[in-house]
Amino acid sequence: MTQATTPLRTEVAGGVGESPTRPDGALKVRGEFAYSSDMWADDMLWGATLRSPHPYATIRSVDVSAALALPGVYAVLTHEDVPGHNIYGLEHPDQPVLAETVVRYQGEPVAIVAAEHPETARRAADAIVVDYEVREPVTDAEAALDPAAPVLHPHHPTGNVVRHVVIRRGAPDPVADVVVTGEYTVGMQDQAFLGPESGLAVPAEDGGVDLYIATQWLHVDQTQVAHALGLPVSKVRLHLAGVGGAFGAREDLSMQVHACMLALHTGKPVKIVYGREESFFGHVHRHPAVLRYEHGATKSGELVYVKARMILDGGAYASTTAAVAGNAATLGVGPYQVPNVAVDCWGMYTNNPPCGAMRGFGAVQAAFAYESQMDRLAAALELDPVELRMRNAVAEGSVMPTGQVIDSPAPVAELLRRLRERPLPPPAAIPADLREMPGGVSNTTHGEGVVRGVGFGVGIKNVGFSEGFDDYSTARVRLEVIAGEPVVSVHTAAAEVGQGLVTLQAQIARTELGVPRVTILPANTAVGSAGSSSASRQSYVTGGAVRAACVAVRTEVLERASDRAGRAVTDLAEVDLVGLLGSAAVEHTVEWRHRPTFPLDPTTGQGNAHVQYAFAAHRAVVDVDVELGLVRVVELACAQDVGRAMNPDAVVGQIHGGTAQGLGLAVMEEIQVVDGRIRNPSFTDYLIPTVLDMPPMSVDVLELADPHAPYGLRGVGEPPTISSTPAVVAAIRAATGRALTRIPVRPEHVVGD
Repeated sequence: MTQATTPLRTEVAGGVGESPTRPDGALKVRGEFAYSSDMWADDMLWGATLRSPHPYATIRSVDVSAALALPGVYAVLTHEDVPGHNIYGLEHPDQPVLAETVVRYQGEPVAIVAAEHPETARRAADAIVVDYEVREPVTDAEAALDPAAPVLHPHHPTGNVVRHVVIRRGAPDPVADVVVTGEYTVGMQDQAFLGPESGLAVPAEDGGVDLYIATQWLHVDQTQVAHALGLPVSKVRLHLAGVGGAFGAREDLSMQVHACMLALHTGKPVKIVYGREESFFGHVHRHPAVLRYEHGATKSGELVYVKARMILDGGAYASTTAAVAGNAATLGVGPYQVPNVAVDCWGMYTNNPPCGAMRGFGAVQAAFAYESQMDRLAAALELDPVELRMRNAVAEGSVMPTGQVIDSPAPVAELLRRLRERPLPPPAAIPADLREMPGGVSNTTHGEGVVRGVGFGVGIKNVGFSEGFDDYSTARVRLEVIAGEPVVSVHTAAAEVGQGLVTLQAQIARTELGVPRVTILPANTAVGSAGSSSASRQSYVTGGAVRAACVAVRTEVLERASDRAGRAVTDLAEVDLVGLLGSAAVEHTVEWRHRPTFPLDPTTGQGNAHVQYAFAAHRAVVDVDVELGLVRVVELACAQDVGRAMNPDAVVGQIHGGTAQGLGLAVMEEIQVVDGRIRNPSFTDYLIPTVLDMPPMSVDVLELADPHAPYGLRGVGEPPTISSTPAVVAAIRAATGRALTRIPVRPEHVVGD
C-alpha cells in the first residue's frame, strides 16, 4: 500500500479531520429524505409474500387458483416460476428463493403475488392454499450436534454443523493456581432498523431489470439476483435507494429476487415493502449462543490459560454463520495476553430463524462471556476488576491466540485507566425525582430498595473482511470544470446506511485535491464493487480507494501542469485548474485493497486472519431496584482508539449508537423464540432503547494512528457495541451480587432465587 508523497492542499474547508454538515442530515431530521419505501413508478404493482407458518414442514401441494381469481391480481408465482436457479446464499448457497418441498423456518417464503393494490396483494397471498406435513423442528443448537439429530440439509457435508473453528496455542494441559468456570447464554437480538425491507424492480427493454434497493452490498446482491433470474449480470442493474438503517441485516437478500421475478413476469414495475412484523421474518438476526469458559491464572493475577466451548445457533440457513464463528473463536479470549488457549466454536443449523451479520459479528457473544469471566476471576483473586484487566491487557507487539502479532497501537490498558480515573456521577437525590429512578414515572419506587453499581467492560474487534477474503473497493474520481469552477465527482458502489460515508468521501476528495465543490454520485453497479457496508470497513477500504483515485487524478494534473510550465509542479495550490483543464477532464478508476489476510489452519487455528484490530472500553453506572428487578443505566462512559478521527462528530455519533445497541442487548432486547416460532415480532413487544433509556455519555477518543491504514484510521462502528453490554451487566452484578450469566438481564434474574 503506497502512501501519497505529494504535498496535500489541505486549506480547503470540510476536509479530513473536520465535521462538515452531512448532505442528507437536514432532509432526514425534517422527514424529507426519500427512503426505499418511498419510491414510486407509474403503473406500478405491489408485491406480497406468502410465508410458512411452521418452523419445519414438508410441502405436499400449493394451490394458487383462488389467489389468481381475485380481481386486480397480475401474478402468483411459486418455485416452479423461478427462471434461473432456485438457490442463493451470501457465503454458501443453501437457501431457496421460494420453498420447493420443505420449509425450514417459520416465515420462509413459499409464494409471491403482484397486484394493483397492496391490500389486494396481501389478500391474494392469504388465499393461497398450502398443504403442509408438519415435522418436529430442531430448535436446540447443542442438540443439533448430536449425530442422532435430524439432518436439516442432507447434502451438507458436515451435517448440521455449518462450521467448527478450532484455536489451539501453547500447552495442551496447562495448570493454574486459580481456576474459574462459567456458562453464559446470549439471546437472539434484532438489528431493529427503522426502515423495513423494501425495493422497486423495473423491467427494462433489453430483457433485464433495474432494482432500486436498500442494501449493504450492491454487487453481491447483483450476483445472487442474476443467478436466480437466469440473466447475465450485465442485465441486472442495482441502484442504492435510501437506507433506513442496516446493522448487518441487509447483507442477505430479502425481497430482491421476488420483486424482480414479479416485474419480469408482469412487464410492470413492482414494489415490495415489508411491514414491521414481516420484517422480523424477512432478515437474519444476531446468533444466540451458549458459551462455556474456563480461565486459569497465577495467584498474582496473570492469565495462564483460557478454554472455551461456544455454540452459535445459525438457524435454518448458513448466511454468514461460518464467518461469525471465525470471529467468535479468534477473538474469543478478548484483548488479553494468554499463553495457552483452547477454543472450539460451532456454528449450527437449526429450525430457528436464520441468523447472520449484526454489529459486532461474533465478538459480542464472546465478549459477554470472557468479560464475565474476568470479573469472576477478579473476585476469586480478590483483585480490582480493572487492575486484573490492565495487568493482562494486550499491547502493540502482543501475540493473539491465532499467532498473529498486533502490529499497531493497542492501548487497552490506557483506555481502562482513563475510565477508572473519571469521576463518578453523584448519587440520586432523596427524595428522588421519579424520572431518575428505576421504573421511572410509573412510581414503583422513591429510592427504597435502589442500589447503585459500577462495572467495566473492554472488547476487541477485527476490522474488514478476514481469513483470506479478497477485500477491496473501487472508486472513480473525476475532476473537471463546470460553469467556470473546478468540480470533483466521486463514484463508488459503497452503501450509505446512515454511517456518514457520503460525507467522508467528499472530505477525502477535498483533502487530496484541494477542491471545495465535490459531488458524490449515487451508488450503483455501474462502477466496480465497493464491498459491504459492514465489518467497520468502509472508511478504511472505500476511503482508501477514494484516496488512491484522487492521488491518481492529482498526479496526472501535476504532470500536465509541469509540462505546461516547463518545470516540476508539485503542489496543486500552484495550479490554475480552470485554465489547465478547460473543457477536458481528468478521471481515474482505482481498485484498492488492504494488505492480505490468510485462512486459519483448520487444525490449530493459527494464521494472520485479520487486517486490523480495534479496541473500546466502557464504564457503566446503574441503579437497580433489587426488590422489583428494574434497572436504570445512570451513566455510560466510553474510551476508544479510532486511529484518526476522520470526522469527529461522526465518530462520536457512531460510539453513541453502538453503545445504545449494546445497552439494549444487556437489559431488554431479545427475540423470543419458542419451539422455532417468534413470539414478539413487533416493536410493541420487542423492546429497544429510547431516548429515555439512554443515559448521558462521555466519550474519550484516542487517535493512535495505525501505520498500515489510510490516514491511520481504525474502524469505529462496532467496538462500542461489544464492550458496552458486559459493562452494563457487570454494574448490575455489582449492585445485586447476582451471577447474571444470561443476557438480556430480566427482572426475574435480579430478584429470583
